[in-house]
Amino acid sequence: MGQDPLVSVIIPTYNHAHFLREALKSVCEQTFKNWEAIVVNNYSEDDTISVVESFCDERIRLENFHNNGVIAAARNRGIALARGHYLAFLDSDDIWFPEKLASCIPRLENDGCDLVCHGLHWFGDRREKDVYYGPARRATFDGLLYKGNCIATSATMVRRGIVESVGGFSEEKSFHTAEDYHLWLKLAQAQAVMGFMDRVLGSYRFHNANTGGVIKQAKAVRCVLDDFFSKGRSCSLLDRIRMRFRYGTNEYAVGRGLQARSQFQDAWPYLFRALFLHPLYFRTYVAIGLNLFCFNPDKL
Repeated sequence: MGQDPLVSVIIPTYNHAHFLREALKSVCEQTFKNWEAIVVNNYSEDDTISVVESFCDERIRLENFHNNGVIAAARNRGIALARGHYLAFLDSDDIWFPEKLASCIPRLENDGCDLVCHGLHWFGDRREKDVYYGPARRATFDGLLYKGNCIATSATMVRRGIVESVGGFSEEKSFHTAEDYHLWLKLAQAQAVMGFMDRVLGSYRFHNANTGGVIKQAKAVRCVLDDFFSKGRSCSLLDRIRMRFRYGTNEYAVGRGLQARSQFQDAWPYLFRALFLHPLYFRTYVAIGLNLFCFNPDKL
């Protein structure tokens, strides 16, 4: 294929042929052309293979790979096959705008960033909004650990070397749905320079398969926190308080997520745990007030 591409786009997929076509089309329409796309297919049972083959583009490579339900394994397989200096991750149900690669590369080439993340337009499931990530002061190790994730996978471009130096994505099954958060923490711990762009350069799609796992996501985040809090963190009183508060905000996030789905009864235990762990978090009191107002025992 001649000269190595500058950017390797890694697209894990499973039974998303109807979305994958749009994702690949958005890659092919990039104004920057020196890329390769590696579709890591978890032996889909739909027409994923024919969708990939229909593009007839030698820059698109198909890798059939059993990930055993661990998407991190699929992403790591893509990283192992990548030839580009930079990695860009695209979930197969998401879309990029044509100038995405051309806009991100200068931040990595000229501004000294190891990772750059742009905004996304969230759409689908009767919801639509623009979401921005960061800022850089939040993307330190302590910021990510104690205040939560502020980076989106499909909006991220990163130097391949630094990802490889920290071992790529963890394939620990308990991290599933939060394996990206775990990687950002490892990169921040390795002093990676994180850059953010106040531009929307892609779209994140809401659909049935990616909107139902609020509790599962929180459990995965809790396991990520357990992993880092157990690795030589200080046992000072302040650190113990900060750890407790972080677990509390994670419980709060579950309660709010359940409220958003009108599951007010299910939200109670998470909101009470959030209050117990982080009694100074004002938003928890607001959420409890909302639950009291909206929860109707007669519906039980």
